[in-house]
Amino acid sequence: MTILMIPGFKGSEPEHWQSRWEAALHDVERVQQEHWDAPDLDVWLAVLVHHVKRRPGALLVGHSLGATLIAHLALRHPDLDIGGALLVAPADPDLRRSRVPGIASFGPLPIEPFGFPAILVASRTDPHMAQERARIIANLWEAAFVDAGDAGHINVASGHGAWPEGLPWLARLQVRQHAFAQLPLSRPSTGSRHSAP
Repeated sequence: MTILMIPGFKGSEPEHWQSRWEAALHDVERVQQEHWDAPDLDVWLAVLVHHVKRRPGALLVGHSLGATLIAHLALRHPDLDIGGALLVAPADPDLRRSRVPGIASFGPLPIEPFGFPAILVASRTDPHMAQERARIIANLWEAAFVDAGDAGHINVASGHGAWPEGLPWLARLQVRQHAFAQLPLSRPSTGSRHSAP
């Protein structure tokens, strides 16, 4: 099964876990935007739709704004054949709207359920989306929720280069919906501050 890797704003550098997974895993294709530093929902979505149509049944792995893009894909193109989605640290466009041109086009976040299985992984210390909001969004999207602990934005800057902890969630997606209930979806609190849903 093909995996489509969907980076966010500015793409994913070689040290990023998306790039490392792309190099290490079988049958992975990066969704390559022409302008990583100029996000535009309609433009980025058209590129993603093209890739998905070429790879029916693919698993989508989105980070940050790439995860947010997947939510818009689910809303606007419910007829597409998508095997599932791993949404890692989705970016809240309302938080970044004033700082990054083009981010505003990604808002507001869709609130409709997806038509395919999904897992949303959210950190307690992500500056781009509060975990409490991520938990609510996961519920609206009918995505399984994973508490990643104090993991920042789950990127190179937060110390998550290879991020092997994420691979089991990708494997869980590969066996699709029937296995979702078999894996615990929240880690117990380690004493860090944590918002309840």
